[in-house]
Amino acid sequence: MSGCCGHMGQVVTEIVGSREDMEIVAGFDVYDSGRMPYPVYASPADCDVEADVVIDFSSVKALDGLLAYCVEKQVPAVLCTTGYTQEQLDQITAASEKVAILKSANMSLGINLLQALLKEAAKVLAPAGFDIEIVEKHHNRKLDAPSGTAIALADSINEAMDGAYEYTYDRSRQKKSRDKSEIGISAVRGGTIVGEHEVLFAGLDEVIEFKHTAYSRSIFAKGAVQAAAFLSGKPAGYYGMDDVIQPG
Repeated sequence: MSGCCGHMGQVVTEIVGSREDMEIVAGFDVYDSGRMPYPVYASPADCDVEADVVIDFSSVKALDGLLAYCVEKQVPAVLCTTGYTQEQLDQITAASEKVAILKSANMSLGINLLQALLKEAAKVLAPAGFDIEIVEKHHNRKLDAPSGTAIALADSINEAMDGAYEYTYDRSRQKKSRDKSEIGISAVRGGTIVGEHEVLFAGLDEVIEFKHTAYSRSIFAKGAVQAAAFLSGKPAGYYGMDDVIQPG
């Protein structure tokens, strides 16, 4: 478990501890709280414990050492950390040619299923003239807007429609009617909202809504654990949560 002493690392530790088919054998963290039920190493390079897969909820600064460890030891990695630079994303892609890597903008199984559903909905509703809007809500401490998840949802729709849409983030500066070739994305920040994403397909005299609400950050940890179970033993390659939710 990379980033084991952080909040998400502790949640993953608790979830895995409740399962009989999985065990965390070691952790990586620059700060050892002394409370983990397994050995904690300041760097992956110091770890000599054999493992089947790594779950990473740490920092973008830890990427170099983590990828070096995974490639050398041939241990697949589930990357849950966000905020990577383009150079780091290229590093991840290069590493995936040597070992299995799974990365997703959002580890929630529900959000990733929603992305798949939106692709199918867009293929039917967009040609029928439905306008598409996304509204996302998060707590008042979130720095980025719109959320990466909201953009990922828009990307899923756009992918299904062969890139036919452009994204509009702020209509207050526009003095014109809505363009059919746009997806509007609106952000709300307030209180302690963990995360809420609503996608509206608005047509003539009818509206279809898809909505996902996160009540706890533990859903991201649960998704990461599911991803780890999926990735263990997989050949080298770049995987996503869409692979995890595929039936069968």
